Amino acid sequence: MKQYTIKTVKNLSLTLLLTILAFVGKTQEPLTLTDAISKALENNYGITIVRQNQQIAEIQNNWGTAGRYPYINLSAGNDNSYNINDAENFGNNRFSLGASLNWTLFDGFIVKINKQRFEELEELSKNNTAVMVEGTIQSVILAYYNVLLQKAKLKNWEDIMTLSQDRFNLAEDRKLYGTFVTYDVLQAQNAYLTDRSGYLMQEVTYKNSIRDLGFLLAENNPSNYVLVDSFKAVHVEYQLADLQAQMIENNKTLQNQYVNQRLLENAVAAAKSSFYPTLDFRGGVTGNANRWNYEERGESWNNSANFYGNFTLSYNLFSGGNRKRAVDIAQIDESIGTVEIEEVTHELNNRLANLYEFYLVRKELLDLAKENLEASQLNLQLSKERFDAGAINSFNYRDVQISYISIAQRELEAIYNFIISQTELLRLTGTIIQEYE
Repeated sequence: MKQYTIKTVKNLSLTLLLTILAFVGKTQEPLTLTDAISKALENNYGITIVRQNQQIAEIQNNWGTAGRYPYINLSAGNDNSYNINDAENFGNNRFSLGASLNWTLFDGFIVKINKQRFEELEELSKNNTAVMVEGTIQSVILAYYNVLLQKAKLKNWEDIMTLSQDRFNLAEDRKLYGTFVTYDVLQAQNAYLTDRSGYLMQEVTYKNSIRDLGFLLAENNPSNYVLVDSFKAVHVEYQLADLQAQMIENNKTLQNQYVNQRLLENAVAAAKSSFYPTLDFRGGVTGNANRWNYEERGESWNNSANFYGNFTLSYNLFSGGNRKRAVDIAQIDESIGTVEIEEVTHELNNRLANLYEFYLVRKELLDLAKENLEASQLNLQLSKERFDAGAINSFNYRDVQISYISIAQRELEAIYNFIISQTELLRLTGTIIQEYE
């Protein structure tokens, strides 16, 4: 049966008291990874901005913006004057009312071209929103699991610190009975203080990880949440060919490149439209009412109305070769865009192959880390029993402790690295939204 010293009991009581006070002072709300992603997609600053930009693109995608519809203007006026002369004084009031219509009936199919461009810009804006959403989801996943990683590391430091504290207490007790000397106590104390320092530093890292997650969620008090998902790696068997097919179909960076290529094709069509004539219509009506008010002869009126409608056909016969040069430049840009698509596709395939290899290696490293941890845990348990029995000295026991904390931390990092690789695969193949949104 384990024996507790007075100092150990005091430390346990203090820890329990602090835990109760912390629980009473702050009510924590459970937060799953799905909840964290939902909060980020709703509140994240970057997503809010990019969604508003998407709304702008949707508003601009309109036939009126493209130039299909006419412009109608209304005008009204009232001019007043009073004349003083030798013959007779009189006042004049002139009332005018007019309406005009300006309509470009044909401009080399530029209206249709503009509408297509606005549609592509809206699609590009949607893809940009999707890219931001994907990036946010990935960031939240990694930040969420980073909190769990730092929390697990903190627990490891707490466990090893507890062992060091027990060793320190045991050394003090044995010194009282004369089996240990001051040197042994100082060694145990130094080990405990070293582990205590590691615990405190890890505690700071853990709190910082919570703040980083809170920033992604746009939460001012992220410490009010308690993360409930397990810190574990879920093995999924992927095939490289399937991942490549998903990437070609869903990757938003590649989709944006296709949209940009269509915009370049649209620019070629717009440049060619300048070789067509332009047909405009100008029509309207104006009305005037003039009132003269003579001091001797009284009042008189004169009214008039004017209607007009005119067509204008214009064609630019020569502009110094500017139109042809504009078409040539647009076609070269289109050709450059084709090369860029090939480059992006090649680059993405290379990245995918590299990530896939990392995924396979990190999966194997994770298995090795778990096996190593199991062996290290057993070694630590046996070493503690032998140390308590006096079979090994404090130096040997301390070496085992240091080895255990290093192996335990590496096992946690192996889990996190595996999660990173898996998340990057989902992001690159464009399936992360379907997986987590």
